[in-house]
Amino acid sequence: MTVATFGSTVSRPLTIGIGGVRGVVGETLTPDLLINFSQAFGTYIGPGRVLVSRDTRPSGPMVAPCVRSGLTASGCEVIDLGVVPTAALQLAVKESDAVGGIAITAGHNAEEWNALKFIRSDGIFLNHHQAEELLNVYHQKQFANAAWDALEPVGVDSGAGARHLEAIRSQLDVAAIRSAGLKIALDCTNGACSRFTPGFLESLGCEVFAMNDDPALPFPHEPRPVPANLSPLQALVRAARADAGFAHDADGDRLGVVTEKGEAPGEEYTVCLAAEMVLGRGDPGPVVTNLSTTMRVEDVAERYGREVIRTKVGQVYIAEAAYNHSAAVAGEGSGGIVFPAINYAHDSIAALAHIIQLMATRGQALSELVAGLPDYTMVKRTVPCPPQRSYSVLAELREDMDASWIETVDLFDGIKLIGADRWVHIRASMTEPRIRVIAEASGPQLAQDLADSYMRRVTRLL
Repeated sequence: MTVATFGSTVSRPLTIGIGGVRGVVGETLTPDLLINFSQAFGTYIGPGRVLVSRDTRPSGPMVAPCVRSGLTASGCEVIDLGVVPTAALQLAVKESDAVGGIAITAGHNAEEWNALKFIRSDGIFLNHHQAEELLNVYHQKQFANAAWDALEPVGVDSGAGARHLEAIRSQLDVAAIRSAGLKIALDCTNGACSRFTPGFLESLGCEVFAMNDDPALPFPHEPRPVPANLSPLQALVRAARADAGFAHDADGDRLGVVTEKGEAPGEEYTVCLAAEMVLGRGDPGPVVTNLSTTMRVEDVAERYGREVIRTKVGQVYIAEAAYNHSAAVAGEGSGGIVFPAINYAHDSIAALAHIIQLMATRGQALSELVAGLPDYTMVKRTVPCPPQRSYSVLAELREDMDASWIETVDLFDGIKLIGADRWVHIRASMTEPRIRVIAEASGPQLAQDLADSYMRRVTRLL
């Protein structure tokens, strides 16, 4: 997928790729660009009804009117869902006659960022080829223009969030969850899930201790649910003596977990716990994940006699593979999980609900469920790198892959080197101007040494 970068430095990027268009508001993500991209999408996908949602970042009230204007100018009928999780938007698109949708969210990125994520009529993000076609429309600037007397009024749908929660509920053993009487601590990051998750958990019989659940307030920390950002939630779990803690990102895409001991095992455990629940329930089909996700997924799948299918990194690759292979569950080590029985979207509320059901039906503490998974160590590193340089770095790195431990070299998405008890994956980020180095091994020192070795190689090439 083409990634275009505009702006004079890496600190002022605008990236256009398979994940949509993403940039820093007030620097590179401008009203003109937002209107043009929205009109390009309306030209590409329309005419017809297009649904729009946003997360809670402060630029949303500026970005949303630009998006609505561009879509309306192209002849589309816009339906505004307001602030809802992106999964709710995707479900609403899938279950309606809409021709597509736009999610206004930069997900896990910091508050100064925003983005447009483009959704097709089946509720899945545009794939590689469709995103390329949209980009061509944008660059050609030959947009559809509706006549003044043919402009559609903007409508409102305030029920998409509730319908999403009901779709999740339909997959749960509500009686089992209620009988467990769980205490759940929750960090909503003042994001899109703030108005939905606390009440949903209470409706399942949980006692909820919520923090950062006011969508009118700024993000209290980087909205990426990784251990480095979970210390307030860990403290809340301990103080409330909760059975588990969960953290959302800004748009309900990713989920982080904290055990009843106040420990944050890492976002890689989210997909494994979700797979344990779904496969144990007997949902048919393989497990889909990406090349950067923990090898624990294979161990969980093997327990249930299931195949693991690995894709490139990116939600659309996961979603399309889950659809094409009729997967039972899919997800990434980022904490984004797809439940095909509900929708082909990363859905942190659904992930949370399935994990508490696993706790309830197994009668096990979250720490026990985590301890039951294989003990590997993963090290994740990033290094700043302009997108126009990253692919050259990877090409040069391919010339330096000679090591005795390597059994397989996978060039499907960047470079993945695989051995019997370890692997390392080096790839260019599609959402940030960085190169990512992820290593996993059977022991902490082995994983650390592996990550250090390849970080040094990447840094030398910059």
